[in-house]
Amino acid sequence: MRILVLTNKMPYPPKDGGSIASLALAEALNDCGNKVDILSMNTSKHFVDQEELPKELTNKINFYTVPVNTDISLPALINNLVFSKEPYNAARFISEYFKNELLTRIKAEDYDIIQLEGLYLCPYIDLIKENSNCKISLRSHNIEHEIWQRAAENESNFLKKRYKRILAKRIKNFKLSFLNKYDYLIPITERDGIQYNNLGNEKPIHITPTGIDEINYVVDKSRVRFPGIFHIGALDWIPNQEGLRWFIENIWKPFKKKHPDFRFHLAGRNAPPAFEKYLMGTGITYLGEIEDANQFINDNSIMIVPLLSGSGMRIKIIEGMALGKTIITTSIGTEGINSNHNENILIADDPDSFYECLEKVSTDIELHEKISNNAIKFVHENFNNIKIADNLTKFYSDQKSK
Repeated sequence: MRILVLTNKMPYPPKDGGSIASLALAEALNDCGNKVDILSMNTSKHFVDQEELPKELTNKINFYTVPVNTDISLPALINNLVFSKEPYNAARFISEYFKNELLTRIKAEDYDIIQLEGLYLCPYIDLIKENSNCKISLRSHNIEHEIWQRAAENESNFLKKRYKRILAKRIKNFKLSFLNKYDYLIPITERDGIQYNNLGNEKPIHITPTGIDEINYVVDKSRVRFPGIFHIGALDWIPNQEGLRWFIENIWKPFKKKHPDFRFHLAGRNAPPAFEKYLMGTGITYLGEIEDANQFINDNSIMIVPLLSGSGMRIKIIEGMALGKTIITTSIGTEGINSNHNENILIADDPDSFYECLEKVSTDIELHEKISNNAIKFVHENFNNIKIADNLTKFYSDQKSK
């Protein structure tokens, strides 16, 4: 099949959950015998010079990029809040330049499937339908309005809480306006598929989690430091900032008093200046963006993922499990992964329980080894990228033949 994948940011380099999810599936679909093209908005925040894309990637997938300014502007945000009912998050990704390039692509190629990587590409559905007979699939990375609902619940600032509630409502209405306009729904998690059905989805669903290429996740236990407590994630993502503040204030600070020799190693890109200043003042080892994320994960033992909001599936948890880490996270953090507490992961939703998990595993290497080995086995059995892409290809073929 010929498949065109639309993304609202360049999926290369794959350093955040959205990019990893988009690129991993596109590559695996290609490896399963499909011909895959990617059309991406090349935003200033995630700008990539197309000439710098690795040849081993461009030899497999054709990349088409369109410069789109999606920078957040306070005047534009206020104007949107006052004079529009559209969520500002979505409005930033509506581009005439992108429409024109999309039109060029669908007129130049007879695609079987156009796969939208996320809700904010839905405004282009009508254009596709008007100019092509191909099928449209919506790959839902998360339940966007749920992220903002949860963020509002955890917000103490009245004005910010109010704005997040407004944004959550608008995003939900935005989603409802495109419900069933696509032909297929491709959620990353089973839970997200249920959420869509509860909202009124009537289209065929195929669950397509983000998988891993096992060759890229080789466990090297000879380098691992124990306890090696760490976190890695996109630090411009509000749920990560929120969760880290909660962990540092409620768990890490009292833990550090009891264990002064232990260190918390924190890596991540795009931290806002104010948050970066906070991190550097907490006595942790803040590294900023690092060159080799897999090596950083491999070198440590206990991965902290303290999410209080967010939605979808946390790719970094899958990567950490694949590399044999003991993950300590919340119920929200492990949504969509179907892992088991005390078997292949540790789950805690309040400061006391989180502290207890950290205390327990950081002083018990045998417990860490048990969870580590179970985590590796769990990921290999459930998140093999080629199997996932092969199942999606079969789903597309079966639907086409109906």
